[in-house]
Amino acid sequence: MNKEPFVTEAQIREIVKTYPTPFHIYDEAAIRRNARELLKAFAWNPGYKEFFAVKATPNPYILQILREEGCGADCSSYTELCLADAAGITGDSIMFSSNETPTGEFTKARELGAYINLDDITHIPFLQAECGIPETICMRYNPGGVYELGNGIMDNPGDAKYGCTKEQLIEAFNTLKGLGVKHFGIHSFLVSNTTAENYYPTLAKTLFTLAVELKEATGVHIAFVNLSGGIGVPYRPEQTAVDIAAVGRGVKEVYDEVLVPAGMGDVSIYTELGRFMLAPYGGLVVRAIHEKHIYKEYIGVDACAVNLMRPAMYGAYHHITVLGKEDEPCDHTYDVVGSLCENNDKFAIDRKLPKIDIGDYLFIHDTGAHGFAMGYNYNGKLKSAELLLRPDGSVKRIRRAETPADYFATLDSEIMKGHY
Repeated sequence: MNKEPFVTEAQIREIVKTYPTPFHIYDEAAIRRNARELLKAFAWNPGYKEFFAVKATPNPYILQILREEGCGADCSSYTELCLADAAGITGDSIMFSSNETPTGEFTKARELGAYINLDDITHIPFLQAECGIPETICMRYNPGGVYELGNGIMDNPGDAKYGCTKEQLIEAFNTLKGLGVKHFGIHSFLVSNTTAENYYPTLAKTLFTLAVELKEATGVHIAFVNLSGGIGVPYRPEQTAVDIAAVGRGVKEVYDEVLVPAGMGDVSIYTELGRFMLAPYGGLVVRAIHEKHIYKEYIGVDACAVNLMRPAMYGAYHHITVLGKEDEPCDHTYDVVGSLCENNDKFAIDRKLPKIDIGDYLFIHDTGAHGFAMGYNYNGKLKSAELLLRPDGSVKRIRRAETPADYFATLDSEIMKGHY
C-alpha cells in the first residue's frame, strides 16, 4: 500500500532551484479544508473552539492560517505565547496550559488575556502571588490508574506528571471561588495519537460526569470542558483516518446524556489538537546523496534526525515515497539514514522501496506536526527551511534555513569572529 504525496517530482525539481533540500513543506489548502471539517463536526456546540497546539508546528504563518479558519492557540511557554500574539491570536483565543511554570509566564498569559489552565492545586498561590487570579480559570484533571477504551488499555495516567485528583479539584474550585473566580473549566489529556474514534466520546463522558460532580460539590459555574488533544493520524498506509464527523456526533451524544439533564447545556467544548490538524499536511523533502553496501543496503540523505526526530526518538514510522517512482515495484530493502554520529539516525529500517538512485528526491510523509518543531542542533547540524504550498500552486518560504551564523549567535562574538 502507498500514500500519495501532495507534491510531484516535477514540482520539487522546480522548487529546489530556489530552495535546496532538505525542507519541510506544508499544504495550505488541505490545512484549511481539515480545519473546516473539524469545526463542522462540533458546530452543534455554540461555544466550541479549537485551540491549536502550537508546540506541534510553531510557525506564525501556520497560526495565521488556522486563525483565519476560526482556531485559537494552545500555548505552553512564554515563547509560544509570543508566537500566538504575533499571529494575531490574543484574548480568550489562547489557552495557556503549562506545567512547572517559570516565573513571568503567567504574567505574559494574563497580559494577552489568555485562559490560564493550572496543572496543579499548588500553583494557585504561585499564580496569585505573581499576577493575581482571573475571573475565569481552568484546572487539569488526572484520573489516575490506566485509561481503557473498548479496544484495550490506551495509556497510564497514573504515571503521568500532569493534573490533579478529583479531591484536589474540589478543594481547588472551592479555594478559587473564594478568591473571586466566577467561571471554571476542566481539562484533561489522557491519550496521545489514537485513531480510536471512541476516545473523545469516552473522555468526554468522563469529564462531563466530573463536571456535574464538581458543580454539585462546589456550586461553581462550569463554563467549558477542554478535551485537549490525542486524536491521531494514520502514519501507516494501511491505517484508517479518524472520521471527525463521527467523533463530533459521539461527543454530542454523551453531552446530551450527561450535561443537558443536569442543567448544564451551556457548557462549551474546547479541543487542543496538533497532530490531527497538521501532521498529514506536511512532508520532509530530502535528496539521496550516498549509498552504502555492507551488511545491509543504506541510502544516505541530506537530512538527519535534526530535521525529523520522531523515528530516532520513538522508532516512529513515517512513510516514504521516492518521487517519480510511485508506480515502480518496491523490490529493494533499505535503511534510509542521516548523517548524525548516532546509529539511531534512521528515517526507515529495512524498508521496502523502489530502487533509489543518487539524486532521487524522497518525500517523507506526515511531518506537519512534531516534525520541524522537535529539531535540535546536535553535531552542529542546522535546521531546515519551511515552505508553504499555496492553493494556487505557488510556494512561499515561511522560515529560512539556519546558517552557521545562527548557530554561533549565542556565543561570544569575539571568540567566533572570522570563523564562519
